[in-house]
Amino acid sequence: MTLTITPTGATLGAIVTGVELANLDDARWADIERAFLAHAVLIFPSQHLSEAAQIDFGRRFGNIEHLVADREIVPISNQRVDGTILKDDEPGLQLMRGNEGWHTDSSYMPLAAKASVLSAHVVPSAGGQTEWADMRAAYDALDEETKARIAQLSAYHSLYYSQGRIGHKGVVGSSYGFHTGEPPLRPLVKVHPVTGRKSLFIGRHAYGIPGLAPEESEKLLDRLVAFACQAPRTYCHAWRPGDVVVWDNRCVLHRARPFDYREPRVMKHTRVSGEPASELAVPNAQIAP
Repeated sequence: MTLTITPTGATLGAIVTGVELANLDDARWADIERAFLAHAVLIFPSQHLSEAAQIDFGRRFGNIEHLVADREIVPISNQRVDGTILKDDEPGLQLMRGNEGWHTDSSYMPLAAKASVLSAHVVPSAGGQTEWADMRAAYDALDEETKARIAQLSAYHSLYYSQGRIGHKGVVGSSYGFHTGEPPLRPLVKVHPVTGRKSLFIGRHAYGIPGLAPEESEKLLDRLVAFACQAPRTYCHAWRPGDVVVWDNRCVLHRARPFDYREPRVMKHTRVSGEPASELAVPNAQIAP
């Protein structure tokens, strides 16, 4: 097979064909890694990976983050194991609704994620797409005044905060991310540890910029997200069973699109931990107010 990497036409994303992720040799992996750094989102149609194969692919990018006990792959689904559908008021469904807001994975944990791998298994008849937004191109498109304003600013990141904005009160231990630790404080402008490109590190988990009133902080962060997540900086993928997508959490936001929650949607997720040198939250005292 001939490996083909076709850009989406947005500032991020490419569709990759001519490769079997379950049988990936080192030469093909090198091609994929280069494409990952260049495009930030890679879509692999019709892979139909087993759980083991998805985990092995995730390990190519780094250490796997355990979201549930010792599991290296977890379902993101409104369908229980017995086939029944979650009710509107159940925490699992509230988390899925929260994922409809722009975010990056694990920014609310001390060690943010490097990459995420998501595979489709059951898709609804309409809706349920996933959309990504390019925070590299977003930063580049900012006016110089805004770049100067945010250059030294940071924000706290919390799943309690982001879920609270949609009316869901998180309970310690009820899900990954609802913990007793302090919310990490992260700069609004992130330098990619490999490419060196600057990007916005924002999204729904970000709040409470030190030095700004809560209302001013919220207004600025919402304005940045609204500006950043616009064409040509966004790409939306309509899933088909068997599709696999991997993206770079260090420079990309993503969100799920709504669908009829009475229909099942079953995705499987593997999250790759970031390297501590670049993704571990800087102690608060080291960040200027």
